[in-house]
Amino acid sequence: MKFTVLTIFPEMIQEFCAHSIIGRGVDRGLISVDAVNIRDFTEDKHLKVDDTPYGGGDGMVMTCQPIFDAVEQVKSESEHSPKVIYMSPQGSVLTQGKLRQLAEEQELILLCGHYEGIDERVIENLVDEELSIGDYVLTGGELAAMVVIDGVSRLLPGVLHSDNSSVEESHETGLLEYPQYTKPENFRGMSVPEVLLSGHHANIEKWRQEQMIERTRTKRPDMYQRAVEDNNSIIAQVNARIAKEQSRARRRASRKDK
Repeated sequence: MKFTVLTIFPEMIQEFCAHSIIGRGVDRGLISVDAVNIRDFTEDKHLKVDDTPYGGGDGMVMTCQPIFDAVEQVKSESEHSPKVIYMSPQGSVLTQGKLRQLAEEQELILLCGHYEGIDERVIENLVDEELSIGDYVLTGGELAAMVVIDGVSRLLPGVLHSDNSSVEESHETGLLEYPQYTKPENFRGMSVPEVLLSGHHANIEKWRQEQMIERTRTKRPDMYQRAVEDNNSIIAQVNARIAKEQSRARRRASRKDK
């Protein structure tokens, strides 16, 4: 998987990609991240990549020429047809589902804007999709691009220590993740739930599912409602299990009465 980030601050991307899981993924050849400096493509002798907006207004707008040239060169050197994504507060909000879609791509070009944004002709002619990481405004697209790189990379086979790690986390199942505990068993009078110490895997799984449902209901009621409406969600599975247990209990009670 290759990421090419078009930015005026390539050192931000390079520093980010040198550490932690992303750094290990790069070192192992599972992903590659190329930070391309948009200023390297400007024809302005002062290396300017922005200018004042037509029609007036505050701030500066990134110009067409260096961005067009940068994208065209990256595409000409690619063996694939990389999707161009502009990190923009006007884009659709990034979700775990969108990350899974992007993980199917072979190469992504992430365009980072600055100032008051970029010339609209770039968006109309070069950009395949606009993405936002939330309903707020940042000073540039670099942080958003890092979020996309991190979120996509951890879905790729081999990047995490265990390929099951990403499957069991918040949002992957449509619910928030269950509580996690580690040693010591008792810390300042606070104990680990007994069920996790029991070694009874079925009961542990049952407890975890129940915790996922309750956490989502209290912390993210919007997610909970969507999960309730999804017949394939864990909530549906738990409800089916409870109904089965209740049915068995009624049958046992009926046999005792006889």
